[in-house]
Amino acid sequence: MIAFSVGTIRLEILDGDISAQDVDAVVNAANNHFWMGAGVAGALKARGGQEIEREAMRLGPVEPGRCVITSGGRLPARHVIHAAVMGQDLTTSGELIATATRNSLALAENRNLSSLAFPLFGTGVGGYSIAECSRTMIEVFRAHQARTVTLIRLVAFGQPAYRSAASVAAERLGPALPGPPDCPISG
Repeated sequence: MIAFSVGTIRLEILDGDISAQDVDAVVNAANNHFWMGAGVAGALKARGGQEIEREAMRLGPVEPGRCVITSGGRLPARHVIHAAVMGQDLTTSGELIATATRNSLALAENRNLSSLAFPLFGTGVGGYSIAECSRTMIEVFRAHQARTVTLIRLVAFGQPAYRSAASVAAERLGPALPGPPDCPISG
């Protein structure tokens, strides 16, 4: 894990299981109908229970980029924010990733949530570049005017994704906060 300061927000980047994050809300990289298949959605449903998917599907469909919030089921997180980062074609873009990230943060602020765990949107099923996704999401985090959100975890899946996201963060945000990272940024 490596951490950066983004205004009043602590941004932590780690290689881990998003379904195991003990935060106010985890963010699901969803399709706009909110059915939960593989990847992040599948991991959240497997650990948290099918009730998360049932709740989300009752709130959809929505336009890609929009978000809804459900309970966290059996997850350590109290809530799941379902960010429609793709439509039924399961493809995404930098614009959709930015919009879904902004809308997730706005929904969290509206619900007075302080801690969130995001996946790298669209980099699994959506096939989007990890480095480009990281740049887009980090720029949205930098532009966000936080009221209640004080912690964002960007949870990568696997060391290559972690190293790429951490490298982009260092490039965009400057030096990490003190403390040794679990894994070097380069390599």
